[in-house]
Amino acid sequence: MDQKNSIKPATYHFGDTTTQYYFDSAFQKLKEIVNPTSTIIITDENLFNAHTKKFKGWNTIVLKPGEAYKVQATVDTVIEQMIGMEADRKTTLVGVGGGVITDMTGYIASVYMRGISFGFVPTSVLGLVDASIGGKNGIDVGVYKNMVGIIRQPSFILHDMLFLNTLPQSEWENGFAEIIKHSCIKDARMFAELETGSLKTYQRKKNDFCDLVRRNALIKIKVVQKDQFEQGDRKLLNFGHTLGHALENQYELSHGQAISIGMTYASHISNVLCGFKDTKRVVALLEKYGLPTYASFDKKAVLEVLKMDKKRVRKEMNFVVLEKIGKGTVRPIPLSQLEEMITAL
Repeated sequence: MDQKNSIKPATYHFGDTTTQYYFDSAFQKLKEIVNPTSTIIITDENLFNAHTKKFKGWNTIVLKPGEAYKVQATVDTVIEQMIGMEADRKTTLVGVGGGVITDMTGYIASVYMRGISFGFVPTSVLGLVDASIGGKNGIDVGVYKNMVGIIRQPSFILHDMLFLNTLPQSEWENGFAEIIKHSCIKDARMFAELETGSLKTYQRKKNDFCDLVRRNALIKIKVVQKDQFEQGDRKLLNFGHTLGHALENQYELSHGQAISIGMTYASHISNVLCGFKDTKRVVALLEKYGLPTYASFDKKAVLEVLKMDKKRVRKEMNFVVLEKIGKGTVRPIPLSQLEEMITAL
C-alpha cells in the first residue's frame, strides 16, 4: 500500500466541527499531526504488547482489553492518571485500538476539564469502518450498552493497516458484521460484491480491502453529516442493533456476533412489516463471513433489556427494517408488537 502521500488528509465537516481523515496512512505520521510532548495515547494491553516499539517516545496509558472494562471505573482510573501526568486543556488524547478504546477515549476527552482535543487510530476492522466514525463516545452501565455518553467529533482519524497483521481472525469476522450492515441499509452493489468475495479474498488483496474500508467509512460519514444527533437518517445505522445490543452483554458475545443475530431477526421482522423478500440472502452472507445468525436465548430476559434501549420513545421503538437490499427505513413499532414478533421467531 502506498503511504507516500498519506499525510494529505481528507476533510469532512460535521456541523461546526471538522474531522481530518488520513486513509491508508502510517502510525509514524501521528508525530506530524500532534505534538508527542502534549499528547497522551490510550491503548490496551493486547495492542501495546503486540506493537511495543510503535509506542516508544509517547506518553501512554495502557488499559485492560475488552468490553467489560468500558465502564465508569476505568474512566476514573484514566482521569486520575491524566491528572498525575499533568494533562491540561492543551493536551490531546489519542485512542489507539478498537471500538472500546475509541469509545472511551472520546468520552474521557469530552469530560476532562470540560473538553480537550482528541483523535483516533482505529486498529480493528470494526473500528475502521464504524466505531471510530460519527462522534458517538460512551461507556456501558451494567448490561446496558452505551447508556452514558456524548456526541463529539474527533479532530482526526488515522488509518494504519499494518495493525491488522496482529488482528485475530474472530475480530476480522466481528468487523465484517458492520460492513454487511452498511451494505444492507445503503449499498446493494456492495452487498453483491460481498456475496462474490470472501473474508480470505479481502485479507489477501490489501488494496481491495483498503477500498472497502474507505467506502464503508464514507457511507457512515455521509449519514452522520446529514444527521449528527440521530434525529432522522442516522437511526438507519442501528440496523440489527436493537436486539443485538440486548444480546451482547447478556451472553458475552462480541459486538459483531450480536449484531449479526440482530440483523437476522430484523430481516424476518422486515418481512412481516414491509414484505422484505431477501432474508435468506442476508443470512447466507452473514454465515459466509463466519458470523452467527439464529440463536437460542432467553427472550423474556433479553426483552427486559431491550425495553431500555436508547431508541425507545415511550412505548414505541424506532426499529430499522429493510424494504430491499440496500434500502433501510425506520419504523416506529409499539413495544408490545415488537415483543410479540421477537417471541414468535
